[in-house]
Amino acid sequence: MTSSEKQNKEQIKELIELNDELENYFTNTIIPQLFVDADLILRKFTPPAMKQFSFSPDHIGRPMAEMVDHIRYSTITENVQQVIDTGQILEKEIQTTDLRWFQMNIIPYLIKKQNRANGVIITFIDITDRIKTLRELEKLNASHETFIYAVTHDLKTPLANIEGLVKILIESSEAMMATDDKAIKDQKVVADLLVQSVESMRQIIDDLTDIAKIDGNYQETVENIRFETILQEVTWTLKEKIEESQAQIHHDIQVPAVEFSRKNLRSIIYNLLSNALKFTLPGKNPEIWVKTTKEGGLVQLSVKDNGIGIPAEQQEHIFDQYTRLKKEVEGTGIGLYLVKKILENAEGKIKIHSKPGEGSEFIVYLKA
Repeated sequence: MTSSEKQNKEQIKELIELNDELENYFTNTIIPQLFVDADLILRKFTPPAMKQFSFSPDHIGRPMAEMVDHIRYSTITENVQQVIDTGQILEKEIQTTDLRWFQMNIIPYLIKKQNRANGVIITFIDITDRIKTLRELEKLNASHETFIYAVTHDLKTPLANIEGLVKILIESSEAMMATDDKAIKDQKVVADLLVQSVESMRQIIDDLTDIAKIDGNYQETVENIRFETILQEVTWTLKEKIEESQAQIHHDIQVPAVEFSRKNLRSIIYNLLSNALKFTLPGKNPEIWVKTTKEGGLVQLSVKDNGIGIPAEQQEHIFDQYTRLKKEVEGTGIGLYLVKKILENAEGKIKIHSKPGEGSEFIVYLKA
């Protein structure tokens, strides 16, 4: 036997082994797969395709146009032709006429030397149960959102009425403050406390509305936002607390702007600054450092304070809904939860560095 004959024999042996391996794969795979040539003829299919789409050996060698009824998806032929023409993989979720959902992938079989597709491999993964679960979750989220909106809407009217009555009470108390009547002065104190309660209740209603939007993946308008502008708005809103605590706020804005939702960026900065002003060390005026930097493809917003700090064992819970680390400090326990949800929806994240007695630093990571 010549060396050439030996080489041919070895090549034939390798091809037989390769064919056996492919046949073994076809027999044992659990995924329905179809092999279609460049003329749109069905050349092979795996056993799960026979079960899922009622294929039989008689279908091999027949045009794909005749297979449409079996696959129960009307544009399968056009999709295959598109992949053969472009050489690009096609991935899509499809629903067949029997109301089942599949993740369909059409992959071109390329001849490298000629750089063209000589056919395609089509795989089908049944995702019906996954789609059903997602729809049930969407329905549950919609019910949850509707309930919160209904409650917050119904609360706003009586709250406005209470606010109006308190305003009348304050005005009448101020008109009679010239007298030395203790009852009138007590009435003024009560009225002032009612004002604070109304403001707290209004904040809770606003927070609940925000939660409904965030949990429902409500999409806010994205625009180019300057950090200094938002920071000025927030510090103006917190002006009374800043002056009362004699806080100092330092800025180091190295990245001037970011593409983000204006309302959501304001909410992030407001909650972080508000917390820094609340959790202060007794006898120590708050100092807060706000800084923006850029690292890699991310913009970092840092808010650092010299407050009471947070013990390590409590840090993992501070972003949980309704968590309040100090009951004597005003708040709803929703702020940091909202911040985390806003960032998750925007593909961002937040980290904390903190030690008791040494303050806290919250670092927000935004896509640049």
